[in-house]
Parts: sequence; structure tokens; C-alpha cells
Amino acid sequence: MSDDDQGILEEKEEGAPLWVVTFGDLMSLLMCFFVLLLSFSEMDRNKYRIVSGSMRNAFGIQRKKPVFESPKGQKMISKEFDQAIVLVKVQDVVEPILKELEDKFREFKDSVELEVDEEEVTIRMMGEATFDTGSATLRKKFVPLLDKIGIVLSKTRGELIFAGHTDIVPLIGGKYGSNLGLSMARAGSVAEYLLKTTSIDPKRISTMGFGEYRPLESNDTAAGRQKNRRVEIIVSMK
Repeated sequence: MSDDDQGILEEKEEGAPLWVVTFGDLMSLLMCFFVLLLSFSEMDRNKYRIVSGSMRNAFGIQRKKPVFESPKGQKMISKEFDQAIVLVKVQDVVEPILKELEDKFREFKDSVELEVDEEEVTIRMMGEATFDTGSATLRKKFVPLLDKIGIVLSKTRGELIFAGHTDIVPLIGGKYGSNLGLSMARAGSVAEYLLKTTSIDPKRISTMGFGEYRPLESNDTAAGRQKNRRVEIIVSMK
């Protein structure tokens, strides 16, 4: 056999190693597995907002703010420690309320939302869950859940803002005169009830009403108007 023939026989096969094919098959199977898991899962809107807000705090993602001073140095260890404290406090507020909504008060699960935003938690009570139409008297059916919320709030230390909102439908008759008056009365009713039934320091509380001027959703649909009729308790975690 000549040297040229021997060189041809000794040529190596071209292409990727055989283990790459097996590895590619494994990755494809794993991707299909996780896609199936995602398709079978259910997303809880309240938990999604809470987790996303907590992650935003943990990783330091902030809204754009104008800066008027040159940046100052800070200790990274103390910053991370403070963020950990904030997250613990947020969970102390959020978890007990979510547990009540999932266990004893499932009927209000779609009417009560919790939202975490930087250093505050917003408890949003929407629709006719809290009040009857045109009324600022708390519904008796909602009072037990409000008692549970009050117990949680009494363990916090920051400011508590009670904000009332309405939809765009004009208020006809009644003692409140307008949607603005009704929103103020509803915020005051929730605040007064919690002051009477809990140990919350009155100095921490402030109430306000916005009427129909700060909607969450469009007032063109019944579902949007229901969301806009709400009382919010904004809990400062500072």
C-alpha cells in the first residue's frame, strides 16, 4: 500500500463529537418538561405582585428620580442589611392577610388586592365588598376580615393612609353630595372602625378622598368601575 492510500484511510471523521447529540437531546427534553410545568400552573395575581415587588426591592430596581446632588458613597453591607429588614417587614404584613383570603375569606379573594411598591404595602378593597352602593357604612359581612387586617396593621410602625375612591357615575341625592364626599366618608369609616377596635396609634393615621379622579381602570366597563370603587390602606414600611 502506498503512502497516499494510507493517508486516505487514516483521515478522521468530520463533525461534532457523538456526546453532543446526546446532550442536545437532553436539553430538548428538559425544555419540554418545563414548558409542560408552566402550562399546568396557575398564576395568583396578588402573589405575583408581591413577589415581583419584593424582587425589585431585593435587587435595587428603582423608578427614575431626578438627581440634584452629586452621588455620595455608602456602605454596601448596611444597604443590603436594611433591604433584608424591609423584606421581612413586608412579608409580616402580606402573608397573614393572604392566608386569611385563601382560607376563611375566599369569597373576598377577587375583591381584595395587595401590592408591594418599594417601601410600602397597599391593601386595596374594591367593589361592593366593603360598602353598599352610595353608602359609607361598613358591610357586616366584611367586618371579620377587616378585624384580621386591623390586627396585622397594629403590629406595624409606619404611617397608615386611608384613601377613598369612586367610579365616574354621579352620586344622586344622599348626604354626601358628590363622589368626592362619598370617598372621604368611606376612608373615614374604615379608619374610625380600626381606631375603635385595635391599638393603632391615631397619630399614625391620615385619611383622604379622591372621588373619581384617580381611577385604576377605565370607567367604560362595569368591571373597570367596580375596581375604581375602592378604599386603599397604604402601609408605610419606613
